[in-house]
Amino acid sequence: MNATWQGGDEPGPTAIGWPGRGLAVLRGAVLAVLVFGSLAVLLLVRLVERPLYAPRRPVSPFITQFVCRNAFRVLGMGFSTTGELMRAPGAVVANHSSWLDIFALNARKRVYFVSKSEVAGWPGIGWLARATGTVFIDRDPRLARQHTRLFEERLRAGHKLLFFPEGTSSDGLRVLPFKPTLFQAFFSDQLREFMQVQPVAVIYHAPAGRPAAFYGWWGSMAFALHLLGVLAARRQGAVELAYLEPLRVADFADRKALAAECERRIRACHAARIGQGADVGD
Repeated sequence: MNATWQGGDEPGPTAIGWPGRGLAVLRGAVLAVLVFGSLAVLLLVRLVERPLYAPRRPVSPFITQFVCRNAFRVLGMGFSTTGELMRAPGAVVANHSSWLDIFALNARKRVYFVSKSEVAGWPGIGWLARATGTVFIDRDPRLARQHTRLFEERLRAGHKLLFFPEGTSSDGLRVLPFKPTLFQAFFSDQLREFMQVQPVAVIYHAPAGRPAAFYGWWGSMAFALHLLGVLAARRQGAVELAYLEPLRVADFADRKALAAECERRIRACHAARIGQGADVGD
């Protein structure tokens, strides 16, 4: 398990008055109906989809995408994207700032997250992750061959795998160094020649009058309190996704070179756009 990033000063508890609490309850209730109601529909679809299509999922990812896109409407957050989506087989890598990243990255593109195995056992989140096709792995170099076989199976089924090379979330104001471990699987003989990796920069713009790191979730911050703070905010900010040019794995000598180039591109894009505000649509 990766250590939680401890950099930066964590914000103190946010005082939430009764109007904010009422707004949080209303938004939370609508969000719960959206998420868990759609989860029930997704599970019913999977009963038909699984025996007919095996690992392929021609219908259920659209349900996940619908939920995640509408989650931002419920929250009142702006959402925008730039760049072209990768069409070739491959993976997507992004910087990691918050639990909101999962909604943002699923809202624009049908992807399957690669996550540490501990998440599968988390109440609520683990169930959602399993239902939406998350790939669970143990971050152990000795299991590299097993991971390669698993990735190959999913990629050949047409899945776009997404992972966070930083290994932890941050305050959203910076990009942490990328860990090259998971990139190694893409250099196998079975994957290297056809694999592409698309870097994506995730940029959060805080609500007016709020700290710049408002949407960041890191360190010892409690998930429930962070969720409550976001739900209770009367004025919301926005999230922006920048899809950058895909990289061919075969063009790089090794995992470290590929990880470094993905990090460089995401870091440059993030630095250029953070704090600029966003022209967002709904």
